Amino acid sequence: MNRICNLFGIRYPIIQGGMVWCSGWRLASAVSNAGGLGLLGAGSMHPETLIEHINKMKAATDKPWGVNVPLMYPEIDRLIDILIGEGVKIVFTSAGSPKKYTARLHEAGIKVAHVVSSSKFARKCEEAGVDAVVAEGFEAGGHNGREETTTLTLIPQVRRATSLPLVAAGGIGSGQAMLAAMALGAEGVQAGTLFALTAESSASEAFKQRCIALEEGDTMLCLKKISPSRLVKNALYDKVAEAESRGAEADELRGILGKASTKRGIFEGDVDGGELEIGQIASAIKAVEPTATVMERLMAEYSEAKKAITENDFI
Repeated sequence: MNRICNLFGIRYPIIQGGMVWCSGWRLASAVSNAGGLGLLGAGSMHPETLIEHINKMKAATDKPWGVNVPLMYPEIDRLIDILIGEGVKIVFTSAGSPKKYTARLHEAGIKVAHVVSSSKFARKCEEAGVDAVVAEGFEAGGHNGREETTTLTLIPQVRRATSLPLVAAGGIGSGQAMLAAMALGAEGVQAGTLFALTAESSASEAFKQRCIALEEGDTMLCLKKISPSRLVKNALYDKVAEAESRGAEADELRGILGKASTKRGIFEGDVDGGELEIGQIASAIKAVEPTATVMERLMAEYSEAKKAITENDFI
């Protein structure tokens, strides 16, 4: 067992991303029951909804699980109170500084990991006292770092910058990618897109079918004047791209997106007029499968790739 498995008490060093509108209790419990670490995506849940999903998680699995918390959440203080009050044991934070809440979460016996997009922020995580860091390359879906650093480039630099247990994210869609991340210094992987398109994901079927039909180049990073996001090219994306090409400011871009654009696209299935957040690796996924099947294949591919490299070692 490595440091990530030891830290979270899991069998495999595989963490499911806490994705808005995808990561409900069914997906998170399925990942945990299959040996990984399932995360509820609190970013798209009202406080009452989060409590409901926490209670369902407790009934669905006796394995370790956690909650992903975007620190820009509108009612963040109330959410932190809920996590502590409900006895959540693992919290992954993102989209903000971990300094404000890490000490309080630790006081409640909660293990904290934070998602970063650069070595600079990884060092700040260590200063803040988090237990692990997730380094996410810009191949990832949804909100991304402004640096546009790829996972292959990011992981070794973060490894040099911090001694914290390190999780690689962004473009992880196979056991081979998992092995590559480990070779670069990661001790675990976090996969979002791969699990967003499973049977247990709470995303709409229309969203899943649109994503498994994607080809290479069908997602793009945009919305840098608001928050850099990787989106599927659709009618809404075309409007955003046209506006950005003529220098539109943030307020105009927000107007184009409209209210609840990610909910429309991912949860309600408006695949033309909604915001479809997904990672580049979606073009390699061609079927909606059960989470247990995905987990089994990941570990089988990892073992086979590791064996193949050993057998073909040129040294």
